[in-house]
Amino acid sequence: MPEQTMRAVEISEPGGPEVLRLATRPVPEPGAGQVLIRVSHAGVNRPDALQRAGAYAPPPGASDLPGLEAAGEIAAIGPGVTEWAVGDRVCALLPGGGYAEHVVTPAAHCLPVPEGLDLQQAACLPETFFTVWSNVFMRGRLQAGERFLVHGGSSGIGTTAIQLAHAFGARVFATAGSPEKCAACARLGAERAINYREEDFVEALRAEGGANLILDMVGGDYIPRNVKALADDGRLVQIAFLSGPKVELNFAQVMTRRLTITGSTLRPQSELAKARIAEGLRAHVWPLLEAGRIGPVMDSEFPLEEAAAAHARMESSAHIGKIVLKVG
Repeated sequence: MPEQTMRAVEISEPGGPEVLRLATRPVPEPGAGQVLIRVSHAGVNRPDALQRAGAYAPPPGASDLPGLEAAGEIAAIGPGVTEWAVGDRVCALLPGGGYAEHVVTPAAHCLPVPEGLDLQQAACLPETFFTVWSNVFMRGRLQAGERFLVHGGSSGIGTTAIQLAHAFGARVFATAGSPEKCAACARLGAERAINYREEDFVEALRAEGGANLILDMVGGDYIPRNVKALADDGRLVQIAFLSGPKVELNFAQVMTRRLTITGSTLRPQSELAKARIAEGLRAHVWPLLEAGRIGPVMDSEFPLEEAAAAHARMESSAHIGKIVLKVG
């Protein structure tokens, strides 16, 4: 029987968006505890661009193809999988390989497509919702009534964090870089959207008593500013470093004000850790999606063969919300 093949986008060499190219690959086979998904749509995320640039290697055993989230139908199940059946519509967190017509992932990292959402919308969920739930609620322990600041409020992570924090009763503040982006943050539930080009977020938060929790993906000189913007006993959760990971910081204020600085990256975590995040999402967040109280914010869709244009759109920072690839 001839080997089945599929279209996929691969990274020809480290570099800019132009190094993404359409290729033909063998269809992967699901191993024990895994499912094979026939991909309809795949989400485009910052870690994909980092991998493309040669700065974010896939974990051992993962596909070398980019793509950390997708939605589609289960095409095959591996040994030991009992919770899914062929034909089920799912969205899934992936170790890699989403920019392709088929992808394998642990069955425990799949979630049902929420009722009322299509596959395009569902492809926007896993990477951002896994990231926000694990960092804001599991690690950051956000509580109702607390003041929450998210940087990059108009990004995929930001639009998700604003909605979830608002839905769970927090007072939400966000930073963004234009009046249009600030307006989008406000529509999603931000009590105040701060244009960082015109206003100091430190002063804005200190006037409110300081942030109890900050979610940051900027890093660099934002780190000491975040510390200043925190209330006593506040928490800073770092999930990326768009402006760099190194900075000089006076830790005396961390001690005297009892601050917590933590952070995480999602991709290197164990399969069990990601499965537990999926369980939390299914129990606490999927009902909100199905009730229409929250939802993915869509920016644009590109065909698979135009993945380079999708990356250029993301790296321009002109987008609001999620960018997806139409695959199947």
